[in-house]
Amino acid sequence: MASSRRTRLAVLGSPIHHSLSPAIQSAAYRALGLPWKYSAIEMTGERLPEFVAHLDESWRGLSLTMPLKRDILPLLDWRHPLVDRVGAANTVLLTEEGVRGFNTDVRGAVEAFREAGVQSLDTVHILGAGATAASLLVAAVELGASSALVSARTPERAVGLSELGEREGIDVTVRAWGVSDRSLRIPDAVISTVPGGGNDLVFPEAVREASVLFDVAYDPWPTQLATSWGETGGRVISGYDLLVHQAVGQVRIFVSGDLERALPDEPAVIAAMRGALS
Repeated sequence: MASSRRTRLAVLGSPIHHSLSPAIQSAAYRALGLPWKYSAIEMTGERLPEFVAHLDESWRGLSLTMPLKRDILPLLDWRHPLVDRVGAANTVLLTEEGVRGFNTDVRGAVEAFREAGVQSLDTVHILGAGATAASLLVAAVELGASSALVSARTPERAVGLSELGEREGIDVTVRAWGVSDRSLRIPDAVISTVPGGGNDLVFPEAVREASVLFDVAYDPWPTQLATSWGETGGRVISGYDLLVHQAVGQVRIFVSGDLERALPDEPAVIAAMRGALS
C-alpha cells in the first residue's frame, strides 16, 4: 500500500479539460474521509516519461486517459496481469517499490454491462481500434463473446485487436470505417470507443432495436449515436456508467493497492460518486 504521505492524485490526458474524473474521485475521497487532492493535468505521450520521473513522494497515483494508456507501459516497474493481457494501463500506483500499472477499464465495462442487465454476449461490433477498444474487447470476452466486428478508420491500427482476439479465443473481423457487415448479422452489442461527436456511422433500425449500445463517450451527451438508439427505444449504456465503474476500481487501488478489495461502505462511496455527476 502507498505511503500515508502520498496525498496527490491526478488524471492525465489530452484533451483533459472535459474530464469528470476530478469530480467523482474527489467525492469518493470525501466519503472515505481521506484528505487527498485529485486534479486534471494536460499531458502528451512525449512529455509523460519526464513527468513520471519527477513525481515526488507526495504523489499517490495517476489515472490515464487517451492517448496515454499505451505510452505508460515502458515506464512501469510492475504490471497487473490485465495490463499485459490488454496491452494498456489506465491506472498508476506510486509506491516505495516503484511504479505499478493496472487496468480498470475491463472490470468497469463488465460491471456496466451487468448493471444494465446484460449478463452474457455472443457477437459484438466495436467502433474504434485504440486502447479502450482493446479493453472493451476483453470485457466482451469476459461476458462470453465469441466473435467481434471492428470498424476502424485506419484498419492498419486494428492489427493489435486481431492479435488480441487470437490470444483471447475470439474471432475478430476488421472492416474499414463505414463498410457494412454483409452478413446482416445483428450483434448483441454495439460498442463505440470513439470520442464524443466523432461518430458518424448510421445503423439500421433493426440493429438499434435489438442491440444494446455501449457508448463510452460522455462529452457531449447524449451523442448522436445514443440519440439514434433512443429514437427506436433501444437500450443504451453511457460513458457515465463506464466512468464510474472503472473509477471505483481506481479508488480501490489508490486506497489499498488491490483492485479486488472492496472499499469501506462501498455502496455509499459509489452513491457519492454518482451524485457528483449531477
